[in-house]
Amino acid sequence: MDKHPINSSDYRTECKRKLDNEGLLVLTDFLLKDTIKRILKEANKQEDLAYYCVNKHNVYLEPSDPSFQDSHPRNKTVISSKGCITDNQVPSDSYLRFLYNSKSFKEFLCEVLSEEALYKYDDELSSINIHYAKEGQELGWHFDNSSFAITLLIQKPISGGRFEYIRDFRNSSNNEKNYDQVSQLLNNRCSPKKLKMENGSLVLFRGKNAIHRVTPTEGDLTRVLSVLAYNSEPDVRLSESARMTFFGKLY
Repeated sequence: MDKHPINSSDYRTECKRKLDNEGLLVLTDFLLKDTIKRILKEANKQEDLAYYCVNKHNVYLEPSDPSFQDSHPRNKTVISSKGCITDNQVPSDSYLRFLYNSKSFKEFLCEVLSEEALYKYDDELSSINIHYAKEGQELGWHFDNSSFAITLLIQKPISGGRFEYIRDFRNSSNNEKNYDQVSQLLNNRCSPKKLKMENGSLVLFRGKNAIHRVTPTEGDLTRVLSVLAYNSEPDVRLSESARMTFFGKLY
């Protein structure tokens, strides 16, 4: 609270300004080091329960469009691979759950994200997730379907596992896809911004129009990241197909 006085109106205003201006807000050392160590210990203990999968998808996270060729940027696939622990596998006394449910934290997020209220998912899987990326695993280029994402880096890898992004790469409000530049990016002809994060960094990111990825993990130290997922409306749950794809189960 000394470094990140989230109850302070001035601090919230400054965080909102940074997020609005840059589309990204990184709060380093958001949690105490001993807290991160405890969360990592929990994550390591639960890792054998993680659902590991490899998904091929296009950058729009939409079904393939038969009116375009498979090589077209609308349909061209990239690979995402990771392990995932679901909300109902996170211990009830976890500091992650304490943070997620904290009234002060949610009020801080609402003000910074310009949301009236935030609600947990109305299923047992989606609210708090822990992602594991072993050597060679990655998150392929994509745009988010949600307007914002909140993540906490628990353990950075020896190398790789770098977050890269390009802001304002499409305009989802008018369904503008920006196929030309997406094609250039997928052919390595664009230079994205690269974000260096340390353990304990909380990141707020607007990824609906910003294309982004996480490069493959390098080395034998697993990248561990928690996703804190909220909705701006109550009673929202992931579809059954999405739950099967991401978690390998429905409950």
